[in-house]
Amino acid sequence: MSNPVIADNKPRKVTLKKDEKYLFCTCGRSGDQPFCDGSHKGTGFKPKSFVAEKDEDAVLCQCKYTGNAPYCDGTHNQFDKDQVGKEGP
Repeated sequence: MSNPVIADNKPRKVTLKKDEKYLFCTCGRSGDQPFCDGSHKGTGFKPKSFVAEKDEDAVLCQCKYTGNAPYCDGTHNQFDKDQVGKEGP
């Protein structure tokens, strides 16, 4: 697998807690999107670790092609629903 799976073609709003560490899924295989559940094992992908700077609601990427991981940058708009669950371009 050389490209991430498109987990969804829309972002997910999540509540982050200040100073808490999170593992963002980069492979697209996690069943706990947008967070890592270890499904990347054997793919060459690794989760992106980040710490919330404040208590806040955030919009996290689920297409896995954002240029601002883990946050959504709108890149998901280029993907159709039929591409969800498949390896991206």
